[in-house]
Amino acid sequence: MMNIHHLELFYYVACHGGISRAVRHIPYGIQQPAVSSQILLLEADLGRKLFNRNPFRLTPEGEQLLAHIQPFFENLETVAARLRKGSSPLIRIGAPELVLREYLPKIIQLLRKKHPDVRLSLQSGFTPQLEAWLLDRQIDLAVTPLENRPPAHLRCLRLMRVPLVLLVHKRSKFKAATEIWAQGRITDPLIILPAVETISRLFKKGLQRIRIDWPPTIEASSLENVTQYVADGYGIGVNVNLPGVARHPQVRILPLDGFEPLEIAALWHGEPTPLIRAVLEEGQRYIAKSWPEWQCKDQELSA
Repeated sequence: MMNIHHLELFYYVACHGGISRAVRHIPYGIQQPAVSSQILLLEADLGRKLFNRNPFRLTPEGEQLLAHIQPFFENLETVAARLRKGSSPLIRIGAPELVLREYLPKIIQLLRKKHPDVRLSLQSGFTPQLEAWLLDRQIDLAVTPLENRPPAHLRCLRLMRVPLVLLVHKRSKFKAATEIWAQGRITDPLIILPAVETISRLFKKGLQRIRIDWPPTIEASSLENVTQYVADGYGIGVNVNLPGVARHPQVRILPLDGFEPLEIAALWHGEPTPLIRAVLEEGQRYIAKSWPEWQCKDQELSA
């Protein structure tokens, strides 16, 4: 049986007159070499050359295949719209567990006032997982920490910039981060998220700027666990200064002056649907009310 994904790629190549042009129109992230290799697999499966590369021109077999598959791919959105008509709208959102538990419910509560019948599908994950799910179209919207530029082929709305902080036990002798740096060689265990996470990468960059070497001792699975491990006396933790995350009666918060803040952004494909737009607008309003000092005020959701 022919691979449907290979047929889809051939459809875009045939309609746009070449692989490089097709890549610019395929509605998900895929690189030119990947398209080329998968088209070759399709040709090998069929035992026929489907088009000449330079200049581009379909072979008779390519024209025959395009005529057969073109109505299917061109009518997919029409059929999908017809099937969705009359059903409750669905939005699939991916975010860190903290966002899904502490903050998204408040945004959804506001959203339901305007869209009472909206259905939700929620997935929690770290940044690499969320970006992969979005590129694979497993979710519609990701709310995630962002470092530097967003991934190619994705739209981005920067929502807020939250300061990084160190957490020490309330009985700790340290009253400021500079007292920790002044030791030279730090012996206290470091509790932090996995190295692939943006907060860990930002902290490492900050340490490099001040020429401090402090390898992690405990990799925690969540920011809440970082706080709890510090409260239990296992070491010093890296966190963000958000209510409900870094605050604990057994923990003292030390600002990390000079360290880059953690930037939280929303990512999605193409023009935002009305439902995605509504979630983003409610999210911006919630952040402006709750943390106006950290909101990315220079960001607007384009029309």
